[in-house]
Amino acid sequence: MESQQVTPGSIANPVKFGGQDYVALLDACVKSGSLFSDPTFTPDQSSIGMPTDPDPKKEIKWLRPKEIRANAVFVEDTTCTTDICQGQLGDCWLLAALSCLTMHSNLFVKVVPPNQSLTESYAGIFHFMFWQYGEWVEVVVDDRLPVREGRLLFSYSCTRNEYWSALVEKAYAKLIGSYGSLKGGNISEAMEDFTGGIAYSLPVSSRTPRVMWKALSAALSRGSLLSCFIQASNYREIGTVTAEGLVKGHAYAITDTDTVKKPDGEALLLRLRNPWGFVEYSGPWSDKSKDWDDVDAAEKKRIELKKSEDGEFWMNVEDFNRLFDTVELCSVNPEPIVDGDTPDSPAAPTSAWTLSSHKGSWVSGSTAGGSRSYRRECVSSFTKMTPEEKMCTVLVELLQKDRRKRNKINFLHIAFHIYRLQGLCLDQSFFSNQHPVGRSGKYQPLRAVWRKVRLDPGNYVILASTYRPNVPAEFFLRVYSKTGNNLGQLSVRVCPSQVMSMPPVLPEDRKRVQKTFDEVAGIPLQSSALFTPPLSPSLSVLEKDYQLPLETCRQLIFGEETGGRSSLTREQTEPVLTSLRSLQSIFFKFDQDSSGTMSPFELSLALQAAGVQCDGQVIQLLWERFGSGELHLPFHGFVTCVSRLRKLFALFKSESNPEIKGVEINAWLLRLLTV
Repeated sequence: MESQQVTPGSIANPVKFGGQDYVALLDACVKSGSLFSDPTFTPDQSSIGMPTDPDPKKEIKWLRPKEIRANAVFVEDTTCTTDICQGQLGDCWLLAALSCLTMHSNLFVKVVPPNQSLTESYAGIFHFMFWQYGEWVEVVVDDRLPVREGRLLFSYSCTRNEYWSALVEKAYAKLIGSYGSLKGGNISEAMEDFTGGIAYSLPVSSRTPRVMWKALSAALSRGSLLSCFIQASNYREIGTVTAEGLVKGHAYAITDTDTVKKPDGEALLLRLRNPWGFVEYSGPWSDKSKDWDDVDAAEKKRIELKKSEDGEFWMNVEDFNRLFDTVELCSVNPEPIVDGDTPDSPAAPTSAWTLSSHKGSWVSGSTAGGSRSYRRECVSSFTKMTPEEKMCTVLVELLQKDRRKRNKINFLHIAFHIYRLQGLCLDQSFFSNQHPVGRSGKYQPLRAVWRKVRLDPGNYVILASTYRPNVPAEFFLRVYSKTGNNLGQLSVRVCPSQVMSMPPVLPEDRKRVQKTFDEVAGIPLQSSALFTPPLSPSLSVLEKDYQLPLETCRQLIFGEETGGRSSLTREQTEPVLTSLRSLQSIFFKFDQDSSGTMSPFELSLALQAAGVQCDGQVIQLLWERFGSGELHLPFHGFVTCVSRLRKLFALFKSESNPEIKGVEINAWLLRLLTV
């Protein structure tokens, strides 16, 4: 019986980050009796990603756990929320998500694979899994950790001799680029990377306290990760502590909900954790609050009340609604998001969802068209979506990839718009006259934006864009639907038949060419003067700013059947000149601002007017080939582009060409243009 193939990028067959194979590296270390030293994330300042402290007392050393504490363990007993404490790095967003993860063992083992130890089969090597834009990625690290003055510099466990959380932090830092790349962020990033789920925000003011408590309880029962924060009104407020002991602009993990009986009824409580591992809430129902005096000892034991400074505390939902601004949730499946946008209802059987995804890029001068405010710029990236059967709910999420740098976050303002597709002509009039049927909202500098929409069966196009044009970046798009959908790059069939037809020769062109050939003819093409006499006088019919350089004229000659000659006959020159007149008229028409150049979007429309429709990838490659790296294409580049296409189409239509049998012209063009 044949073994079933495991999907690449799944948990069972993750992508190996940097090509490092954990099993192979572990076996090699065990056989050699040596401890693993990672050559791709070296123990130096490049991995720290922050400036060196000039104080020699603050020198950073890289030590293995057993070199820090003799009783070091990977996990002590079981994992829990208090295993994670924030060190000297502003990555509370990452550690709060990690605290949430410890509450869901089925999710935790995906990120932290079992059977790892600092004693049994120890070789100084560990591995962890993170979701990255549709794929699970396995990251291998050695266990050398940055230490200052004998203590871990970054994440640590409150027990001080447990090291799994510090190694997860190191692996994630390696994935992103450095520890410095983890400074500052949105907890939704980490939630998605730990689960592959969809993160979304819920304003606390949108629900009454009791409804909010029910919503969060239902979300936890579904296996969602939850966190919350108090919005800082300005940069200086970030990190300040309120009178109640809460930190502004700081991510807290929501780890549990419960009720306790009191003399006048019951209290609806939430358990939160500060990833710092200290600085706790000091209001009602906090660790040292007198509210607990009236609670039965058995109740306190049941909810595991701890009156220690470990960053974890309880508070009632009324105070939670009063003090916090936003809840961040991450759902492994779209069910709670789709059911009324919030997880208010109890957990229900999960329906079958279809997931489609697409990886794309915004290319300067091609698909990085920006928002509708930049109408002359190039088009943005299109993705076609076709919901099947009856009207269905569709959830679309757009993520920008790899925008964390070594010392700062550099998220672009992104958004997407969904249009009902009518035909295949997506010109400017389409977007001027059509209203989107769905959108992500205003452009935001977030890693991900999403929206839930209801769509009738049909063809739709998702327009993903940055706010400003010509900003290169990569993105990932995923679409969930219950009735199924087909998602793919919008493809427009190339139709070469019309572009092959040359316009009829005009009488005035025939006379002009005849006069030129009577005066000067037959001069070979060994210098600029050699080609100029036969064609340059004829080209004087073109506007002054649209004269062709010698190299373009050479390419026009090479595009004709000259029998090895470097010049054209009179009969060949006449249609070439008429064609140039036609191309100039087209260029005038689509050079809307009379700049003497055109954008990639205008190029697409101009090629259509010349008789050819190309899909987005072909247009992008044509632009890269004939635009010479510029953001706008001059007339001579347009002439060269059309001349080249005519030659390729003639070759494609040739029955003697064995390469084209059974090949679609788009694929054939892409293959030739990338050579």
